[in-house]
Amino acid sequence: MLNYVAHLGYKHFVPPGLKPVSCKLFCYHAQQQQTNGALSDGRCMIKPGHLSELERLTIRERPERQPLMHQSWGKLPFMHWRVEASELRPLIPQGLEIDTFDGTAWIGIIPFTMWDIRALPPFMPAVPGLSSAHELNVRTYVYYDGVPGVWFFSLDCNSTAAVIAARTFYHLPYYNAKIDLEQSGHTIDYALERTDQPAAHFQGSWNIGETIPFSHPDSLEFFLTERYCLYSEKDGDLYRARIFHQPWPLQKATMNSCESTMIESLGLRSREGEPVLNYAESLDVDIWAIKRV
Repeated sequence: MLNYVAHLGYKHFVPPGLKPVSCKLFCYHAQQQQTNGALSDGRCMIKPGHLSELERLTIRERPERQPLMHQSWGKLPFMHWRVEASELRPLIPQGLEIDTFDGTAWIGIIPFTMWDIRALPPFMPAVPGLSSAHELNVRTYVYYDGVPGVWFFSLDCNSTAAVIAARTFYHLPYYNAKIDLEQSGHTIDYALERTDQPAAHFQGSWNIGETIPFSHPDSLEFFLTERYCLYSEKDGDLYRARIFHQPWPLQKATMNSCESTMIESLGLRSREGEPVLNYAESLDVDIWAIKRV
């Protein structure tokens, strides 16, 4: 019996009678069979303190309940740098574990644009003047109780309504900003100036390249892009919100220029070297309400 992830292009064995969402139970059972660093059946490798491929794939299943809103995201470069987990630890609630790949944590700057922003259930029309916006977030990756997700250090947006709503209903650190996005052929120029405190700015330009194959669960591209929930915190309580979308249709990209204080505004040191860079032209996303974990 193949579990639900087979339709996404990844075939992972689940014993008959075990529901795919029972990931933790399956991985615990597999871990008991581990011998000399390998499992007796050769199907699942569990590393203490790290998530299994099954745990990373299970979160991709669409939640059964009704989503709260729909958005389309696009013109989106994923810009990532390595960072030591110890440097990020003071900025992340203790209840969350920092997710790592190849021995380190990662920090990302993600500028993009949004459109078709509307409330659900379906067929509710977008509200003129509130249906599109530009945004940039600074983020890393975490997990709680085996569920991987995103931790946002900051989110800047040029829609005051979106900023107020996200702060109020999702407990996210949103900031007001002036943002411009211009495209000429395969080149995109993006400029941001935060109007709230602490001050921060970003100015970058990138060229869009060719499409690349869908990422595999053990790849860095998958780790950095395929995230299906976000975490937030308020008054010591942790919250999780689910999102759903198809796998990211990634493309290559090259940076023409990048000048930013987005990471430095968090009190972190500047990143050195070129970022790991991927690009996505567009993707439809459904978002669910937050729940306390």
